[in-house]
Amino acid sequence: MNESDETTETIGESAISGNQASIPAAIRDRADIEDGDRVRWRWRDGELSVEVVRQRAGVFAEFEGFDGESETLDHDRTGLDSAGEYNAGDEA
Repeated sequence: MNESDETTETIGESAISGNQASIPAAIRDRADIEDGDRVRWRWRDGELSVEVVRQRAGVFAEFEGFDGESETLDHDRTGLDSAGEYNAGDEA
C-alpha cells in the first residue's frame, strides 16, 4: 500500500492525567468498546497501535458469591481487633 492509498482520520483526542488516558466517546462507540473491555498497547517499528480485548461474557464465571450466612472476621471495621461473629442480617 502506498502513501496515497492510506486514509488518516482524527476522531477524538484526550488529555493524559498521571498514568491514565481516557478514551473519547466517539472512539469507544466506533470501536464498540464497553465496560470490562481492555486495551492492549503495542509499539512496533516506531508506530503505536491499540488492540481492543473484549470481555463480554464470563466476567464473573469463577465468582462463587457470598451466601449471606455468618462469617468469622479476623478484624473489626478499622482492622484492629477481632470482631468475632458477623451475620449479614445484623444492623451495623
